[in-house]
Amino acid sequence: MAVLIAVGDIGPNRPEPSQCFDLSRDLLQSGDITFTQLECNLTNRGARLPQVRHTHRSPPETAVDIAGAGFDVVSFAGNHCMDWGAEAFFDTIGALKGAGMDVVGVGADIAEARVPVIRDVDDVRVAFLAASSILPMGFWADAKRAGCVPMRAHTLYEQIEHDQPGTPARIHSFAHREDLAALVADVKAARERADVVIVSLHWGIHFVPATIADYQREVGHALIDAGADLILGHHAHILKGVEMYRGKAIFHSIGNFAIDLPMTPEHAQGKGFKEVQALSPGWEPDFDSLYNFPPDSRMTMFVRAELTKGGLGDLAFKPAWINSNAQPAPLESGDERFAKVADYVRWCSAEAGLPVSLTTDGEWVRVTG
Repeated sequence: MAVLIAVGDIGPNRPEPSQCFDLSRDLLQSGDITFTQLECNLTNRGARLPQVRHTHRSPPETAVDIAGAGFDVVSFAGNHCMDWGAEAFFDTIGALKGAGMDVVGVGADIAEARVPVIRDVDDVRVAFLAASSILPMGFWADAKRAGCVPMRAHTLYEQIEHDQPGTPARIHSFAHREDLAALVADVKAARERADVVIVSLHWGIHFVPATIADYQREVGHALIDAGADLILGHHAHILKGVEMYRGKAIFHSIGNFAIDLPMTPEHAQGKGFKEVQALSPGWEPDFDSLYNFPPDSRMTMFVRAELTKGGLGDLAFKPAWINSNAQPAPLESGDERFAKVADYVRWCSAEAGLPVSLTTDGEWVRVTG
């Protein structure tokens, strides 16, 4: 048996990146395989692309601090992978690999991006795949272009009251047929090579509490039907619900983990920030903090999964809290914030109608069907 520890988005942006993990390092290093999603480029080169909304970059040496925290496998399949152009994209991959980590979901072309990361630990073979639904134009790989694995979705706005112009619409979303078929094929191929298949998906509706997009259910179910054992959702920057489908877990968002986001008055007055600020109640900038996300974004988790030759074993998460220095810390069960995080995930799951049982068991919350 091996143990997986998985956490949410990271994006160091400080002179000493290792400080990001000062409160979480011990737990991160307890995993036989530790996984995360990278939200920034590790480079000193490149120019910010015009379609990018918010971004930062960290020096390539930051990869050493990420590896030193305990991370083994990193997904770079997300809406920031090409923020600074192709040079920076390849710098990032090179820095991560140079520090001894495996990178999944990206490549010089779509064939390379689709190659799974395979890890053998304690006689258990584990396959990782990653894809992104959050995609600025040109960020996804194709036959002749670098980028990430796409899992695009279409959105349709249905006018509910046809005799009432201007009333709110019902929103539907649908998986891109070709992207889903290709990702299903990737999972099936990985299933033939590995005892456990884990898929990371950068998807969903950011900042809005609890709400799950239609396409997430469609994609998640199809990948589990194809042989995935666990789906880890990223991007929303807040925790979302957990869904059990055919005995397998879909974490629709495991939240932020260690992302530095300082704020200036100029940024706070910008149109782009005000648009996303409106999505989450009570979100006010704090110019003295390194962590300028909504209040709900303080809550996060460590996912812990037992990996066996027969598939996934026990599954649980440990509630955690992110402080104003953007440092995540695991919570003990006696801390009132432990119950707050656990109850929040229960509420998100119930609000979205997701079937799951979340039971506090000592210092962890067990996830069962």
